[in-house]
Amino acid sequence: MTNIGVITRGKYGKRLIDTILGKTDLGVISAEVPEYLPEFIDDPDEFLEELHMDEKVFNAEILITYSLHPDLTPAIARLAGRHGVRSLIVPGGASKAPVQELEQIAQEYGMYIEVEDICCTLSANPAICEFTDKLSRPLLDIITHEGKVDQVQVIRGAPCGSTWHMAEALKGTPIEEAPAKAGLLIQQYPCRAVRGNQGGIHESAQLHKDAVAKAIEKANLKKEH
Repeated sequence: MTNIGVITRGKYGKRLIDTILGKTDLGVISAEVPEYLPEFIDDPDEFLEELHMDEKVFNAEILITYSLHPDLTPAIARLAGRHGVRSLIVPGGASKAPVQELEQIAQEYGMYIEVEDICCTLSANPAICEFTDKLSRPLLDIITHEGKVDQVQVIRGAPCGSTWHMAEALKGTPIEEAPAKAGLLIQQYPCRAVRGNQGGIHESAQLHKDAVAKAIEKANLKKEH
């Protein structure tokens, strides 16, 4: 069984752990950093050492850190590299992580690092495929009956679990209404993605809307043949 390392910060990362354990056959090794951190950390390596974080979290080939701090995240990346972590996923986007510094760390340790605003846009890179094959950009299989959604199978879903919430609530929806309803359901789900702009939760909603539309189109083609 592949273990995914998850570093949480307050509420961030907890829902990912629940989704991994409840919706996949992956295991989890977790550690946490304090919810409240100084705005600026002068010596991140020393600060990280003083946290006495459980370093067992680095006994995973793929690590996801919700440290969400531009000073602390590179320190975690360097420590991950020294422990031999193969790949690092950094949610929260470039505003929470210094991309150029992380690129240098990736090169130094031969480690794949991906920084993403939201994890349901993760690319299918071979370095993180054990994770992204199950949790990333939504992929669905839909069965329709008498013009309505009858069954929704989540082949690949958002790490926060929103895809499964949407799938359950779509049953019985007229197929012409299903894509729009899917987007609305995702925006209503208590995801941690940024709200109030064109990215974040709105991008996730569009991804799910598109996934539902494609799955319905595929279902209709099967019926024609």
